[in-house]
Amino acid sequence: MDAHVNVTAMSEPGPADAPVNRASRGYWANVARRLSRDKTSMVCAAILLLIFLAAILAPWMGLADPYKGSMIRRLRHLGAPGFPLGTDELGRDMIARLIYGGRLSLFIGMSPVVLAFVLGTSLGLVAGYAGGKVNTAIMRTVDVLFAFPSVLLAIAISGVLGAGVLNSIVSLTIVFTPQIARVAESVTTGVRNMDFIHAARASGAGDFTIIRDHVLGNVLGPIFVYATGLISVSMILAAGLSFLGLGVKPPEPEWGLMLNTLRTAIYTNPWVAALPGAMIFMVSICFNLLSDGLRSAMDIRN
Repeated sequence: MDAHVNVTAMSEPGPADAPVNRASRGYWANVARRLSRDKTSMVCAAILLLIFLAAILAPWMGLADPYKGSMIRRLRHLGAPGFPLGTDELGRDMIARLIYGGRLSLFIGMSPVVLAFVLGTSLGLVAGYAGGKVNTAIMRTVDVLFAFPSVLLAIAISGVLGAGVLNSIVSLTIVFTPQIARVAESVTTGVRNMDFIHAARASGAGDFTIIRDHVLGNVLGPIFVYATGLISVSMILAAGLSFLGLGVKPPEPEWGLMLNTLRTAIYTNPWVAALPGAMIFMVSICFNLLSDGLRSAMDIRN
C-alpha cells in the first residue's frame, strides 16, 4: 500500500516550463479539454460523482434506517424481498449501510490528503526555495517519517492515539505529509534557479512575493496530481484502520468497519460480505485512473 514517489518524472521541468504561467486561463482550459477526451477518466469521474451525490443526499433518499436492525432478517441474501442487496449480521439494510457508509469513508479518505497537501506543500516550498541548512533540517526530519512503511506508521500512530474518526485523520495526515513534501521540495528546487525567478529577485521582489506569484503557480500542478493519486491509498488505509478496530467505532456505517463485522459471514453469505470491499475497490480504482488521466492532461510536453 505504500505510495512511492516518482520524483524524477515529476520534478524535471521541460524547456517550456519556465515561461509558462500554469494558472493562466488558456492552460487550464487546455487541461480540461484534454481530460474531457479521456473516456476512462470521464467514466471514473461520473462514477465518483454519483457516489458523492448519493452519500450527500442520503438523508433525503428515503432509505431505511442504517442503524435499525432485526435478528429475524439478519444476513438476507442478494435479491431478498425488500432488500435488493441483502442485510448485514444485525439485519440492517445493506443499501442504506453502504450509502451512509460512503459519507464517512470518503470523508476519512479525502481529509488526510487535503490536510497533507497543505502541510506538505508548505514544507516542500520552504525547503526547496531556501535550500542549504533549512532544506537539510526540514527534509531530514521528513525522511524519518518517510522511512516507515505507510501501513505500519498509520497503525502505530492510530494505536497510540486510539480509535476514532479524528485520530484516523490525524494519523493518515502524518503518513502522507512527508510524501507530498518530498515532491514539493523536488519541483521547487527545479524551479528556484530558473531565469524568471532571478529576474523577479533582481527587480526587488521579496521571497514571499516570489514564492506566491512565481514559484507556486509552476509547482502546484505536479503536487496536485500526486496528491490526487494518494486518495486511493488513503481510502484503503482508512478502511484498513477501521477493519483493525483503530478507526470508526460501531455502530457507525463505514466500509472498512462493515468488512470487519461481516467477516464471519464470508462462508455463509459471501456476496453480501464482499459488498463493502467492492465499494472500496471501485472508488480506489476510479481515483487512481482519474489521477492518471489528470497527469496526462496536465503534461504540456505531450
